[in-house]
Amino acid sequence: MAEPSLVLVYDGECPVCSAYARYLRLTEATGQPLLVNARDGGEWVQRVLAEGLDLDEGMALHYGGRWYHGADCLHALAMLSSPVGAFNRINAWLFRQQRLARVSYPVLRAGRNLLLRLLGRRRFGHSATREG
Repeated sequence: MAEPSLVLVYDGECPVCSAYARYLRLTEATGQPLLVNARDGGEWVQRVLAEGLDLDEGMALHYGGRWYHGADCLHALAMLSSPVGAFNRINAWLFRQQRLARVSYPVLRAGRNLLLRLLGRRRFGHSATREG
């Protein structure tokens, strides 16, 4: 079985991360993305962790044989996204500028961490799936 051309590993317990993964529309050139909920564990989560990437610090994207993480992941996804729909136009406007993605990402990550705390959900690093 051929490896997918694009894999996005995100925190499925974070409502914002889940919505982002669900509503993102990529260009036809990328093919059908594989969306992986990091909480489910599995091969792609193990690959992320083997790369030394911290899923509490950001989503991870595997594309073109390379890993993108955190702000770089959002920037890469914005560059690959289709201009169809308001969500994708806003995403492109915010994150196609790598500098803006890097400046805004710590604020977004802090918001995610606060949201998880308010919802009573654990951060990924404290999840049992990290071991398996």
